[in-house]
Amino acid sequence: MKTIINLIAAGLLSLTGGISSAQTITLKVNKPQAAVQPAMWGIFFEDINFSADGGIYAELVKNRSFEFTDPLMGWKETGKAGAGRILIVNRGNEHAANPRYAHVTVQAGDSTYGLFNEGFRGMGFKKDLRYDFSFRAGNTIGNPALKLVLLDEKGESIGEVAIPATGKEWKKYTASVIASRTVAKGGLQLQFSGNGSLDIDMISLFPEDTWKKRPGGLRSDLVQKLADLHPGFVRFPGGCIVEGRDLANRYQWKKTVGKVEDRTLIVNRWNTEFAHRAPGDYFQSYGLGFYEYFLLSEDIGASPLPILNCGMACQFNTGEVAADEDVAVYIQDALDLIEFANGGTDTKWGQLRAEMGHPKPFNLQMIGVGNEQWDSQYIARYQRFEQELKTKHPEIKLVSSVGPFSSGKQFEYLWSKLRTSKADLVDEHYYMPPEWFLKNTTRYDKYDRKGPKIFAGEYAAHIRVAKENDSEKGETRNTWESALAEAAFMTGLERNADVVQMCSYAPLLAHVEAWQWRPDLIWFDNLRSVGTPNYYVQQLFANNKGTHTIPVTLNDQPLTGQDSIYASATIDQQAHKILLKIVNASAKAVNYKLALDGAVTTKDISTQQVLTAKNKGDFNTLDNPAVVKPVEQQLKPGKNNVDVVAAANSLNVITIPYR
Repeated sequence: MKTIINLIAAGLLSLTGGISSAQTITLKVNKPQAAVQPAMWGIFFEDINFSADGGIYAELVKNRSFEFTDPLMGWKETGKAGAGRILIVNRGNEHAANPRYAHVTVQAGDSTYGLFNEGFRGMGFKKDLRYDFSFRAGNTIGNPALKLVLLDEKGESIGEVAIPATGKEWKKYTASVIASRTVAKGGLQLQFSGNGSLDIDMISLFPEDTWKKRPGGLRSDLVQKLADLHPGFVRFPGGCIVEGRDLANRYQWKKTVGKVEDRTLIVNRWNTEFAHRAPGDYFQSYGLGFYEYFLLSEDIGASPLPILNCGMACQFNTGEVAADEDVAVYIQDALDLIEFANGGTDTKWGQLRAEMGHPKPFNLQMIGVGNEQWDSQYIARYQRFEQELKTKHPEIKLVSSVGPFSSGKQFEYLWSKLRTSKADLVDEHYYMPPEWFLKNTTRYDKYDRKGPKIFAGEYAAHIRVAKENDSEKGETRNTWESALAEAAFMTGLERNADVVQMCSYAPLLAHVEAWQWRPDLIWFDNLRSVGTPNYYVQQLFANNKGTHTIPVTLNDQPLTGQDSIYASATIDQQAHKILLKIVNASAKAVNYKLALDGAVTTKDISTQQVLTAKNKGDFNTLDNPAVVKPVEQQLKPGKNNVDVVAAANSLNVITIPYR
């Protein structure tokens, strides 16, 4: 009853309509069923919605090496007219990966000539935090002097530092500056004075507080939110960017490793994908490349799951495919990636990994072949990958695609071919309305237990909002209604853990002013980030995974939507805990007696974590991040039973120590 009182006080439970008399839910603790895989709940990363550059990759300078289609995009000349000029030089013959640099001529004397960089929808600066500046320069003539200035929204200085004089030889220069105020949308200005000229490239600014304080690293608050999910795996780099709009635009992992200045920038395929949300300035610098993805996975204790192009561009765009004789190149990329991740330092790619700072292998155990491909051309290419990889690396699990849809002709065709293949996991995707998720909690109850296992690789409940009620704020689609439906569906995934072995919500990250797709799990601006209701659903399942499923029944039947109640349960055999999830998708609170079959409770504390909201349309924002957030209550169990209340429209995670 204490739980009820606390929830009423928090405004998350109303007694209007009353609470039903207690029904008995039986937990058959002595009948463990399927093992829950350590990688059951993971995360899917794709560079969409400015997730990488402008997002988790902490670089603040946009177009730092002048390689955008418009070489000066993001830059603006400032200062006295005639005090200087900038010329973009292309040295493609000698440096194909990063051909452009800026030749700056200064005729400023005692005045200044400046280059201003706007960042990614501005630059966020934090008071008293150090910012580390670097650039490469050479061919200096005369005595041009250089100063770095951090600017606020009004163009006023909040920190500045003089840069040492540059010389003839190309080399890297560094300096640091501390911000005097917190600014959400500032910028960077390079001020030149004196007379002369210099060549400059790779102009970069990073905050001091990157994840693990790594220079040139990742944004710490965003990585921390990923770490707090305790994901079992990280799927990267996508998603549709794996495919590209055409094959030239595909993701090529070899161009994303090695020295940052030697990585080949390309336009992001989401730059023009949706006309109504086309940013125009969305590129991939690959500062966040495959090495950094592997490192991120290791940092947060997750298994890496790289997805590789199989010789097919996006079939929603060009549908371009590599010629049969060229598919071997794509297969070799996969073999080389395994060497990069796992090979000894005496191998070509293992040596590169060591040179980048990680002599120890990354312990890669699985690879995805293609993203959302379909039809016979995919099967033909997948089979060639399978034959080669299973022969040379039988220890590597293969993930295959059944296309972008959850049913239909393409879906059935691919399953008919893959059911008898050597695919270890088949990747199913579903972006559907909440009603679909509620109706499909039994989707996997009758799946073939002898075929490939299931990877629910991309899913999210998509709320349809009437135009007159819509908002350009992206978070409006991450409502509690969508998260509640996903929670119900996830009980079905967990209940079928013998066949469903990996799951991830998608997409993961989105900038509030630069998104192309919604809903998304985590939203952020230049300084802040917020977990959505959907984020907390994922967190509750992932942080209460258990080791084995157990039957959870009402009247000897699993709870799969009867009276809008859904449930699944696991036990943690090492910690001796029962982990029960109950989703009440009805408008009334429900009272249950949980009966333990084959076990008794202990004196250790039993808890109930409750995730609910006042209204189904509630969502979290950067200004109000805790509108929908879990609340934990203690329970007082009997010897072999526990009384609980499942509030209306709630997800409940109940932890019961047992012996």
